[in-house]
Amino acid sequence: MSHQRVEPKGAALAALSFAALGVVYGDIGTSPLYALAECFSGPHGIALTRDNLFGVLSLVFWALNFVVSFKYITLVMRADNRGEGGILALLALVRPGGKSKTTGKRSILLMVGLFGAALLYGDGVITPAISVLGAVDGLKMASPIFTQAWLVPMSVVIITALFFVQKRGTAGIGKIFGPLTTVWFASIAMLGVRGILAHPEVLAALNPWYAVNYFLQHGVAGLEVLGAVVLVITGGEALYADMGHFGPKPIRFAWFLVVLPALVLNYFGQGALLLEHLQAGMLPADYNPFYALVPGWALYPMVVIATAAAVVASQALISGAYSLTQQGMQLGFIPRMRIIHTSHTEMGQIYMPGINTALWLACIALVMAFKTPQALAGTYGVAVTGTMLTTSILFAAVMSNIWKWPMWRVVTITTLFVIVDLALLSANVLKIPHGGWVPLVAAIFIYLLMSTWKKGRSQVTALLKETSLPLELFVPDIARRQPHRVPGIAVFMTSIPDVAPPVLLHHLKHNKVLHQKVVLMTVQSAEIPQVAAADRVTVEAKGEGFYQVMAHYGFLESPDVPEILALVTDRLHEDREDGMPSLRMSEISFFLGRETLIVTPRARGAPRAADAMPGWRAKLFGVMSRNAQSATAYFGLPPNRVIELGAQIQV
Repeated sequence: MSHQRVEPKGAALAALSFAALGVVYGDIGTSPLYALAECFSGPHGIALTRDNLFGVLSLVFWALNFVVSFKYITLVMRADNRGEGGILALLALVRPGGKSKTTGKRSILLMVGLFGAALLYGDGVITPAISVLGAVDGLKMASPIFTQAWLVPMSVVIITALFFVQKRGTAGIGKIFGPLTTVWFASIAMLGVRGILAHPEVLAALNPWYAVNYFLQHGVAGLEVLGAVVLVITGGEALYADMGHFGPKPIRFAWFLVVLPALVLNYFGQGALLLEHLQAGMLPADYNPFYALVPGWALYPMVVIATAAAVVASQALISGAYSLTQQGMQLGFIPRMRIIHTSHTEMGQIYMPGINTALWLACIALVMAFKTPQALAGTYGVAVTGTMLTTSILFAAVMSNIWKWPMWRVVTITTLFVIVDLALLSANVLKIPHGGWVPLVAAIFIYLLMSTWKKGRSQVTALLKETSLPLELFVPDIARRQPHRVPGIAVFMTSIPDVAPPVLLHHLKHNKVLHQKVVLMTVQSAEIPQVAAADRVTVEAKGEGFYQVMAHYGFLESPDVPEILALVTDRLHEDREDGMPSLRMSEISFFLGRETLIVTPRARGAPRAADAMPGWRAKLFGVMSRNAQSATAYFGLPPNRVIELGAQIQV
């Protein structure tokens, strides 16, 4: 269940913790730009009174410590899938091999995990938009010439530049993430101290009684402010998702030593300044308590630092969207898409043009539509809290089924998590009319695509299996019939092992020949992050010049056919009596099947099979299939060595 990682110590721990500041904590680190202001302004802002201010500050402090420090840092990060974290890694962990004890449980976990993953895409779109808008918002306080008419195009230019440089890879940019974010956290901590020194009585809000008293005074209506408080914990899921890059210890070290103190100091520093506005009862329309902490002479430098921090936060979410998509492809939830590896040494350094373009267009649309960080804050929270709730549900399965914890402990912890998650989610439901519908609609659409692809591919595989012939029958038949054999090697790519795939049967039927050596290659995705080199390939001789090759890849890896062929050659090197030559790409013919999906309308009144998709969904699956990356490009096959044979499949 758990990957045995060598825990770093000394200088190595410090270096990894320093790097984690830039990659892991960019999102949650930029929340002070807009979070506290949203509590006392915007459509759900509450009256600015002393009791309300101290209650909100107390809620902020304890939300950071319960959700991040306790839930994610202390407990959830223990649920690693061989060192990797994230919603899909957690889903693969609780469904080893895609199996569960009951079909019902499997279906529920699959639905929960997929919808949680879909919500993360909404988070990835909103974070760059709100972070950059929040950063440049400080220019309005620096000079009256900077109106919203200037800030929107400036944000568009910054976001466009950020997405444009993605194709160069994050390795070079990553080298400055740590220093930039360190400067950011040092700056916000010092600004917080500045505010606290002016009104040190604000520290009394560390007492949890102020949070309790707030709800005693406001009752159920007090839950509304949680829709803004949740903004301080956005990025909590990133702690878990990025665990594989750094390990849990550096992430915990950076959180308790740097990030948590800096955030608390800044939020309480902002709260101290808000004490000066108690008589007004509400914040001025364009008042930003974060930039109010900044001395006039430092406004422009602070805007630059904040913008750099926003870019770092955005970069982390963009890279996370790439990784999430790659995992989804390998686990069979997303169609094949183009992946460009931007580093020869780091496996996780990837660039996906299709995802990059989609995220860029979505971010620009959000900036143009909402224009201010205050308006955009209404879209934030639904995706974050929904993902947190799905994580709690999957984590309960880990505690119960994998760790075998006593049921009383599982129920207690899960109940605490779910109560807090539901409270935060309920508060954010109120944001739906004010923009909260954006990530929700996006998540529903992405969930529909992922679940449709998974179900559609399952049906296609079942249909292909019906038209395939088991090798135990096919090979003896070849021995009896003795078809004409031509020199060379043919590799037939098939998703179903131990069968003669339809493409092979079509080839033999129409061309009347077979190559002297025939390799049936199946590439399977394991529900673990990486597969050891020793377990990558298995080769089995089936007789009559046929070989069954099984290649295994983890959900963080991309199939590499040249690597597979080299390993197959090594496996066969010990047994050369069959005359199998080295498998060189230039000497192999690759045979692929291209399925044309035909949606057949069901006769009126005719019953539909239990696992059959409705017509509209089958058409959607057909569109996704036609637009998926070709198997030739995905597996890196030389196009001039590939032969495709088509087949029609009714769905």
